[in-house]
Amino acid sequence: MLRRMEELCDAVLARLDLSGGGRRLVALSGAPGSGKSTLSEPLAAMLTERGVRSEVVPMDGFHLDNRLLEARGLMPRKGAPETFDLGGFKRLCHALRADDEVVYPLFDRSRDLAIAGAAHVGQDCSVAVIEGNYLLFDEPGWRDLADLWDVSIRLDVPLADLKARLVQRWLTHGLDQAAAEARARGNDLANAQRIASARLPADLTWC
Repeated sequence: MLRRMEELCDAVLARLDLSGGGRRLVALSGAPGSGKSTLSEPLAAMLTERGVRSEVVPMDGFHLDNRLLEARGLMPRKGAPETFDLGGFKRLCHALRADDEVVYPLFDRSRDLAIAGAAHVGQDCSVAVIEGNYLLFDEPGWRDLADLWDVSIRLDVPLADLKARLVQRWLTHGLDQAAAEARARGNDLANAQRIASARLPADLTWC
């Protein structure tokens, strides 16, 4: 695993042009349960060890609030592209590239809500490793994000592995077996299949 991480870090650094001003953006995209959170932190840590100060910025803080989802009839589809604040997320990405310090929201999964102003990226950060489901997604509005990435990475995980991970995720959050399987099958896996059917090219792939 360490060797593979070193190879990924080398590949990212080989594609990054660190000359000139502005923060660089590395997109880490994948379906729910593909391991984005698991990979993003060690990648940012390894880039930092190599002298390129990096921090992880999750897209999940841009989940729309449950009250808004309920009003729009979207609560059963939470996690689908239309349940995110795409405009707000785009503004964050532009700010990450241009501004010295950027404050952004985080998603609290245990409370199922986003918390405004919960994290920040400081001026010493050279690379933001942005992780999210729809960073390489070929649908209106979302496909425009691809132009923002200096390097893009796709996590490619078989559907059977995704299902096992997602069921375990919901078991961990207190659902029983039947409810966890229903939650994974009815929403998360539907989103994973939607992502798979509308994939934009990535610079690098992690399997």
